[in-house]
Amino acid sequence: MNPGEDEYFLLHLPNLSNTPLQPSKSLPSDDLRNFRLLLKWCALDHSSSCGKAVSYMMFVVFTLVVPLISCLFIKTPRNRPSTVMDANSFNVLVQFPESGLAVIGFLTLICFFRIYSLTKLLFLDDSTLVRLGYSRELDKALRYLAYILVPSFLVELVHKSIFFYSAEVSFPFIKSSCAALNFVMFFLVLFSWVYRTGVFLIVCILFRLTCELQILRFRGLHKLFDRCGSDTIEDVCKEHVRIKKQLSATSHRYRFFIITAFVVISTSQFVALLLVLASKSEKSFLSSGDLVVCSAVQLSGFFLCLLGAARITHRAQGVVCIATRWHMALTCASEAVSPESDTDSSDNIYINVSPSLDLSSFFQARQALVEYLRHNNKGITLYGYALDRGLLHTLFAFEFSLVMWILSKVVVLS
Repeated sequence: MNPGEDEYFLLHLPNLSNTPLQPSKSLPSDDLRNFRLLLKWCALDHSSSCGKAVSYMMFVVFTLVVPLISCLFIKTPRNRPSTVMDANSFNVLVQFPESGLAVIGFLTLICFFRIYSLTKLLFLDDSTLVRLGYSRELDKALRYLAYILVPSFLVELVHKSIFFYSAEVSFPFIKSSCAALNFVMFFLVLFSWVYRTGVFLIVCILFRLTCELQILRFRGLHKLFDRCGSDTIEDVCKEHVRIKKQLSATSHRYRFFIITAFVVISTSQFVALLLVLASKSEKSFLSSGDLVVCSAVQLSGFFLCLLGAARITHRAQGVVCIATRWHMALTCASEAVSPESDTDSSDNIYINVSPSLDLSSFFQARQALVEYLRHNNKGITLYGYALDRGLLHTLFAFEFSLVMWILSKVVVLS
């Protein structure tokens, strides 16, 4: 969210300078109806026994059965150009990571919905600030999903149309191929792609939405530093402990998904790179369009997760700077009290210092708060390692090194 949106949110924020953040019981559950409708359309509704049965059946058919049929029984004639033959090879290649990510996403969602409701999964039922801003964040998350899925679907639709026009579907129990059989397989393969891609992206969107909602809580925590009373430290500690527990729960819930998705995506990208470099035929949209769409969706969804984690971790680390400036402002004011306000416009912190308040009496408590925040600022973690910008740079360097190593081997071998 850019600085302009930050100012808009802060201007429309209720005055929290005299009251701590309290749980809100007036959260309307109807605001999640669009997300629940999306889950039903993707056959991921586990709220009833019938929904679970349909969900498992759709998962088996479109994640396992249809891709397997596509690999075994969709062939290209031998008299076709080499680009068509490459299209068949790449079609087989992309089935594994797409199905693998769908399996990972489906297992993650099953674990979530078996234990949590959607409101508890997103921590929506505990804060007034989140209730004020979560509708906008939910709409933004759904737009992210549309921005990735719709263009990819259009490209995939064109590619599959061209591919099935050139390919032949042959089953052992059917003697000859026909146009109707090609059309049925075209529809099943396309729907399978939409289902598998949707399952993976929904988990990515859930994680990103959870991170964005935590940012709203950190904005509320920042507003608590507008106060300079002795109860400010207690309120800040309570709210920070609550946010820390939620970040820890989010880290534990999604660490399996993030790590396994990273392994699957990295492996598929490097295998695809090796196959592309090893192929001597001319590349075209027909031969490699499937691979391009698969790679774009995988990387877009995964970086959506990483950037969301980096944003919330940056916010968690930024609390220390705000608390330090707050502590410094009150310490200086205790030595020379002034009725004017000490203002830090860069972080929208306004500290009203009263001449009658003895600020030096809780100096040690303020110092302890700063030290506590300094040692508890990791945000989203994976087994103790913070998912921050430094880790993003490390992942980029690792991936880039592997790509350069593969290129060097290909150049030497050729």
